[in-house]
Amino acid sequence: MRTLAVRLDSLGDVLVTGPAIRALAARSTSLTLLCGPRGRAAAELLPGVDELHCWRSPWVDPEPGPVDPRDIGDLTAALAAERFDRAVVFTSFHQSPLPTALVCRMAGIPWVGAISEDYPGSLLDVRHRVDDDLPEPERALSLARACGATLPAGDDGRLALRPGAVPSTDLGEGYVVLHPGTSVPARAWVPAGFRRVAELLGRDGHRVVVTGSPDERDLTAYVTGRSEARDLGGRTDLAGLAGVLAGARAVVVGNTGPAHLAAAVGTPVVSLFAPTVPRVRWAPYGVPVVVLGDQDAPCRDTRATRCPVPGHPCLASVTPDDVVAAIATLSGPALRRLA
Repeated sequence: MRTLAVRLDSLGDVLVTGPAIRALAARSTSLTLLCGPRGRAAAELLPGVDELHCWRSPWVDPEPGPVDPRDIGDLTAALAAERFDRAVVFTSFHQSPLPTALVCRMAGIPWVGAISEDYPGSLLDVRHRVDDDLPEPERALSLARACGATLPAGDDGRLALRPGAVPSTDLGEGYVVLHPGTSVPARAWVPAGFRRVAELLGRDGHRVVVTGSPDERDLTAYVTGRSEARDLGGRTDLAGLAGVLAGARAVVVGNTGPAHLAAAVGTPVVSLFAPTVPRVRWAPYGVPVVVLGDQDAPCRDTRATRCPVPGHPCLASVTPDDVVAAIATLSGPALRRLA
């Protein structure tokens, strides 16, 4: 059974689909993952993936280019050449799988499954429906089960990375990671809050590591400030970031991809969660979590990328002391005196 799994959005979305991909891989002779460029680095770390095909989808990418018939034709031809036996299209609740299902049909893939509220005509062999108030990993896994795939014995269904994919670091263990950046501004806590948390932790002798992408170096430098925190902004790729997170006592991060990366390496998360998307679906999965932020704020369920409410009230109410207390809750006696 040659399986094509499809997840075309961002790295967090790819990571939360990991358990479902493992289930499909267990019932396949080979599994190819079709992902988008924003999710490729995460896709490269997933267990169960034999091959990757990367393509920017104009119906999924948040900054899409125009629909190019030649580009879609090239994708269709590439998929047809692989002679897949089935395709399973994973999406979030606000995305339609049907354009991708059409491409799969045009590529000659004889069997296609997806979650779809819309009438699919002859595009889907399995039109799965699901309660949208499920955590995203469970939602995706329910589709895999509907397509005849279950996790192998001993697989606990948590997020995971390939054995050997996470490099070791020179950081030791027991530090706290602050990751101030987010994929969209509406999910960001104030940088001054992160800076104060670094100061409070450092004042009491605890090690702090600040992480971020290459374009977040100014942000991580500001958060580090004059504290003793170690600034790793722009100094790791995604696998390297996973290694840093794996050694941490806890991670403080917004609702963004590295929160799910922390879950994939089993590290507890203080989640600064803006409720623009539902917490029940998108909170870090399978690890101890403390969620901070007003989950009933006016931005709730808007999917806004920029805060639509003056003053950013969902996260403005969170104080550095709240964050330090949450770290202490997750970290045990070593940080308990900070609460």
